[in-house]
Amino acid sequence: MGQGLSWQADPRAFLEHLFAVAVAAARAAPAIFPYLPPPPAGGLSVGGAGKAAADMARAVEQHYARALEGIVIVPDGYGAPCARIEVVEASHPVPDARGAAAAQRILALTQSAGPDDLVLCLLSGGASALMALPAPGIALADKRKITQSLLRAGASIDEINCVRKHLSSIKGGRLAAAAAPARLVSLIISDVVGDDPAVIASGPTVRDPTTCADALAFLARYDAEVSANVRALLEQGALETPKSVAAGAVHIIARPADAFRAAAICAREHGLAVIDLGDGCEGAAHIAAAAQAARVREAKAPCVILSGGELTVTVNGDGRGGPNTEFALALALALDGAAGIYALAADTDGVDGAARAAGALITPTTLARARAAGLDSANSLRRNDSAGLFAALGDLVDPGPTRTNVNDFRAILLLPPA
Repeated sequence: MGQGLSWQADPRAFLEHLFAVAVAAARAAPAIFPYLPPPPAGGLSVGGAGKAAADMARAVEQHYARALEGIVIVPDGYGAPCARIEVVEASHPVPDARGAAAAQRILALTQSAGPDDLVLCLLSGGASALMALPAPGIALADKRKITQSLLRAGASIDEINCVRKHLSSIKGGRLAAAAAPARLVSLIISDVVGDDPAVIASGPTVRDPTTCADALAFLARYDAEVSANVRALLEQGALETPKSVAAGAVHIIARPADAFRAAAICAREHGLAVIDLGDGCEGAAHIAAAAQAARVREAKAPCVILSGGELTVTVNGDGRGGPNTEFALALALALDGAAGIYALAADTDGVDGAARAAGALITPTTLARARAAGLDSANSLRRNDSAGLFAALGDLVDPGPTRTNVNDFRAILLLPPA
């Protein structure tokens, strides 16, 4: 696929190509190389976590010929071979003992660094769950239960990460405090709206502006299941994050805007007008879909409407899906088979919530094909079974682990009348 690909002849393939272009623009190499500092006089250690961490670690190894050591944590299936940096796989988005044990080793390695040493921290989306080292007095089971509760309730990533920071021994600036007196450099791929380093990966190497009171407010807002012990520690302020840390150099090497810039350039090269809704869309997936359906009705074909951000789903049903498959199904219902409209909604990390795929595609025939297969699209949406419906139609987008993460990618393609 590429310049010769026709959006008129094969709209689905063109949308998948746009998605691939966006993902490629957010990969760690070569973006990381300009930010890697000169070798230190002392030792060089590497720690980090996230869906891009193995690719970032591999790029670090390519850059430095000297001796180094390190550990990075990635989700199951996201590993990549490294010669000197250990890659540990762990559970995501709900933390497990593998991630906690590896995070403990990263903390110990960071604490051992001296004044002549350099510590590189490699962070990307997913690191909050992967680098799960509970604070003293907090059990891993508590963190798992709270994370599951907030995810099911549709809490935003900012809200979830605020809570995570206050239940952690490594997040919310605590890793930066552990690195002193070594030189610390953080290299980050952003998966959050606004690209705030204090939110990405729950900010282990930067000052945390949130408080225990904020965490308690979010837990109350979503009626999260919280043990009496955790609640008491938060109320006492015993889990407060450090408010003054030496963060060192912090570089965001790739961000959602990079992915959308690449996709927009590609679309224009193929003769399409681009309506860019930005990479900051948040809120409930079905509400965002209704709003974008209204934009579609106002747009002039041929064009492509691009949007990103991080949508959420409140899980009330027993189905399988995620924010992107739910957006796609809600959009199909809102468009009701309108001619000439195709769309793709997928997560750039390759996994959309519980969908076990990145997202889904819709066409003008999506609802009709669902009816012919005996599926009730509106009921599937109510049951949070969007991925189940798209799987039955063969319309899931499943690139496998992309080893990066710059949030959601959505593209709606409007063809001119036949």
